[in-house]
Amino acid sequence: MIFRLTTLALSLLTALPALAERADRDKPMLLEANRVSIDDAKKIQILEGDVLITKGTMMLKADRVIVTEDKYGFQKGTAFAGKKGLASLRQKREGKDEYIEGEAERIEYNTNSEVAELFHRAWVKSGDDLVKGDYIWYDAINEKYLVTAGETRDPNAPPPRVRAVIQPKNKDSEPSTPTHRGERLQLKGSGGLTNQDAQ
Repeated sequence: MIFRLTTLALSLLTALPALAERADRDKPMLLEANRVSIDDAKKIQILEGDVLITKGTMMLKADRVIVTEDKYGFQKGTAFAGKKGLASLRQKREGKDEYIEGEAERIEYNTNSEVAELFHRAWVKSGDDLVKGDYIWYDAINEKYLVTAGETRDPNAPPPRVRAVIQPKNKDSEPSTPTHRGERLQLKGSGGLTNQDAQ
């Protein structure tokens, strides 16, 4: 039972492993909830009520988390809206003093494909970069995003749009300029040519 809960939490917390802190893999996991229900026959675990899962720098907060396991042992975890109506995920980036953060009404993660999906009012922030949309699909293996805006329910409203803020990668560094100039090119004539030969 403890092993299954650990695997459940790990599956949800490794949604962005390519950029995540590698040391987190060796840290102990802490699971907190008001109620835990496990059905080993159906391979379903449910954590309810102010759920908090931490492992190293990784933190998942939700009101409810459901984990199902397939016949091959792969798990799919679904975290549902917590406080402020959103489930949240946060993890330190490898080798940087930055965090990957995201929120959505629902966050799903599949351990087989290593794909995270964030549904409704979704956003993901990595450093100073930010993407927002109604749906965010993230492939952790290939580090690819797909963000969609959703549909407009009000026919008179403008169409919804995806919003992304991508910072320049070298915004804090000075442009590189050479510290000294190279030697001047000296042009020299051939010793065998005379003025008469040139005519």
